[in-house]
Amino acid sequence: MKLTYNEFEILVCIEKEKRELSQREISKTTNLSLGTVNKTITSLLEKKLINEDNTITKRGLKELEPYRVKRAIFLAAGFGSRLVPITLNTPKPLVLVNGKKIIETLLDAVVKAEIPEIIIVTGYLNEQFEILLKKYPNIKFIYNEKYNEANNISSAYLVRDKFSNSYVLESDLYLYNQDLIRKYEYHSNFLGFKADRTDDWCLETKNGIITKEKVGGLDCYQMCGISYYDKETGKQMEKDIKEVFMSPGGKERYWEQVMLDVRKNNYKIYLRECKKEDIIEIDTFNELKAIDKTYDV
Repeated sequence: MKLTYNEFEILVCIEKEKRELSQREISKTTNLSLGTVNKTITSLLEKKLINEDNTITKRGLKELEPYRVKRAIFLAAGFGSRLVPITLNTPKPLVLVNGKKIIETLLDAVVKAEIPEIIIVTGYLNEQFEILLKKYPNIKFIYNEKYNEANNISSAYLVRDKFSNSYVLESDLYLYNQDLIRKYEYHSNFLGFKADRTDDWCLETKNGIITKEKVGGLDCYQMCGISYYDKETGKQMEKDIKEVFMSPGGKERYWEQVMLDVRKNNYKIYLRECKKEDIIEIDTFNELKAIDKTYDV
């Protein structure tokens, strides 16, 4: 049975809360109107995917399983040159911000969402990442020996067969809203927040689907470095990432350009909207000082 998007969102909400919810609570959590919630609840009851008290049934859990996130892939091989002098001795994802390593804000969300497999692609000062095993013993490390010779597509190339049903996360993101990482995802998507103007990497969309990636724009969505790929998209990525990486100039590409630019006709990737304050990419030492005053000395 193929769930509709509204059915999926409501089932995910109910499964996560694990308690009886009112339709008003479901509406607030899912951002669906009360009328839509009421209509969808009726459909879910008819299909025996929920109980009368709005709790999920065993059948409902079974129907959610194809949407289950299987793994989280962290791209963490880079140097982080704009955060010098901090990164001279510490990989950027391991930099402490308000007493917590940047990557831990993401890892904690992944663990909370019950995502079973964690892969971190390392490069610069790779041995330092082993400290994470004390808190996250199921991490698997993959070393990118070309981290200093090629762009981050070289990291994606090493895990090109792992993208199906997977999140991909840039490892220098300080995550405030853990609910952005979910146990289930409906379709392939890239996270972004609405921007009237930005000089950063951003996305144009049409009917919720990403149509263009570019640097700088008006009335667009600024990219946030967290994305998800369903089973079929992951299979296509395995082929395309290999071909683009091996092509002339391919090693200089950013990994997401494969899906959002170079081979974009092969993909349908949705924009998943978040709020600007949900997540922060710490690019420079001045930005770090603004967030953590202990560096402002």
